[in-house]
Amino acid sequence: MAKKPNIVLGVTGSIAAHKAADLASLLTKSGANVNVVMTADAQRFITPLPFKTLTRHPVVTGLYDEEEGWKPAHVRLADDADLLLIAPATANIIAKLANGMADDALSCIALALNPKAKLLIAPAMNGKMWRHPATQSNVTALKDRGAIFVGPDEGMLSCGYEGIGRLWPVDGIAEKAMAILKRSSK
Repeated sequence: MAKKPNIVLGVTGSIAAHKAADLASLLTKSGANVNVVMTADAQRFITPLPFKTLTRHPVVTGLYDEEEGWKPAHVRLADDADLLLIAPATANIIAKLANGMADDALSCIALALNPKAKLLIAPAMNGKMWRHPATQSNVTALKDRGAIFVGPDEGMLSCGYEGIGRLWPVDGIAEKAMAILKRSSK
């Protein structure tokens, strides 16, 4: 039997965080081993419980979460990952990743990610934040380092504006993630 791909699903503080539970479910049903890492802000929108239930793995919510063994959870996840998928990705996490900041479990995993792993980012934010030159500069820097972006989508935003900034549909994100894993396993 082929090895299940390891996906680390990073969930950040966006109103779209609740959609990440459906994404975790889709990825798990697609045959991936999914470990969820939530930022403190993500936990203001959704609790870890749905992710733990859907993936059958503990959810990392802090840099100092402990697990069996001696290796810190964030280091083990970074070492074992085939794909780091951040969905939803806020302007904040995109800026952290572009600038090498590592002040929480998710940003530490991204910085310590094994070199063979891929990085897939699904942004979700206010359209003005997405189009801001600082965000676009950060996106360009990440793309230049090999990060792959899916979205954002256009439509009605939670802030009441119509435009770009919505999380890409979760089935499309899951398809993209599995396609990246299939290509990288060849």
